Amino acid sequence: MSVVANSKINQLLMNTDHKGLLFSGWLKAQGYSDQLQKRYRDSGWFTALSHGVMYRTGSKLSAFSALATCNMQTGTKHRIAAHSALEYAGFNHYVPMGKPTLAIALYNTKHRPSWMKDDVFDVIFRTFYTEMFPEPEVIQKVEKHGVLYISSPEQAFLECLLLAPKYYDYMDLYYIMEQLTTLRSDVVQRLLETSKNFSVKRMFLYMAEKAGHYWFEELDLEKINIGTSKIQLVPEGTYVAKYLITVPKALNSYEG
Repeated sequence: MSVVANSKINQLLMNTDHKGLLFSGWLKAQGYSDQLQKRYRDSGWFTALSHGVMYRTGSKLSAFSALATCNMQTGTKHRIAAHSALEYAGFNHYVPMGKPTLAIALYNTKHRPSWMKDDVFDVIFRTFYTEMFPEPEVIQKVEKHGVLYISSPEQAFLECLLLAPKYYDYMDLYYIMEQLTTLRSDVVQRLLETSKNFSVKRMFLYMAEKAGHYWFEELDLEKINIGTSKIQLVPEGTYVAKYLITVPKALNSYEG
């Protein structure tokens, strides 16, 4: 390589996250042509992960770094969500066995990005797309080489309920609800008023009331539309007339 080429590669290595990703479009905007990118791959500096996405050869990729660099370089806002956002905030009632799962709420797409390969990263990606929140409650964490978006605890628990019972057991979620003593009632109020998912809202209110949290008493339930039709969330459960839902018998009888 020429002196200029060596200087450019050194600059690139110095100014990017060694555990993150490099996206071709962003590299071109920084002055690295397709030909130069190919030269870096051919020379062994970088390895192709998927079409238009590379990483430093030999690096141990981090899912968080990959997500942050993706968001910054491509302008997306894929966010850490559901149970992963709760874990990020310190709420969790058990330690999962094996490779951890990272829940990601996708931004402006229902298709899992091709770079999210479970066998390459330190997590198993669980992606989903939802329009349940017209105005998502998201925490933004600016990293040196990227941006992480994380669902607030209030929104994260609602996301868990959205994915239950396929991915999360209602009883396990209730154990987490018992820990959520510091949720902000104004944020909960806004999310419940603006969401149109009746089953999620009903189960959230049922669990919050059952847990006896002080912030539940601060909610204005008359402003929260939960619909009028009965919803059976589980087969052979217990019907809760106040919230028009059928919940698991074990949950209804549980006294923590």
